[in-house]
Amino acid sequence: MNNLLEKNFKRHINLNDKEFNIILNSIKWKVVDRKEFLIQSGDVAKNTYFVNKGLLRLYQVQENGVEKTALFAKEEWWVSDLYSFFSQKPAANFLQAIELSEVYVLSKYKLEELFLQIPKLERFFRIIQQNAFIAQNERIMDMLTKSAEQRYLNFIDKFPKAELIISQKQIASYLGITPEFLSKMKKEINS
Repeated sequence: MNNLLEKNFKRHINLNDKEFNIILNSIKWKVVDRKEFLIQSGDVAKNTYFVNKGLLRLYQVQENGVEKTALFAKEEWWVSDLYSFFSQKPAANFLQAIELSEVYVLSKYKLEELFLQIPKLERFFRIIQQNAFIAQNERIMDMLTKSAEQRYLNFIDKFPKAELIISQKQIASYLGITPEFLSKMKKEINS
């Protein structure tokens, strides 16, 4: 049950069995139903989540009701509304399961306790946050410099089975285009 989580930690830091068990005892296991929310806009994000199985979506809803997808979190990814999680101010985003998912839940309170018990965890989460920052910057640059077709092809490369799980509307929202344009573009690519 914890193989992916253990592998994720050990990718960046060395943990002995005692340390890993301390972490496991601080984390909760949760099955998340399709369309279930882990974070809602306006609430304070009290937890960060490790996706063990499934797929989550982080998005905002604009004043006109249009959804803007910031990211899809697949297996072995940590995800939260980071601004809200670290500042403990209301979240701007929703975090929702796209399909039946399994996550490990780590509260901010428990994370701070773990930093004191296992100081090398600060290094782990620093690396995770650096990687998230780099990915966010790459996404911004892609939105500014790449065509919609290039962004779509990169998306499919990153999420090969995405179109079986994620709605066209959500993919279009992530790519910054309309669902109609996405449909037209896919037809051109496949012809």
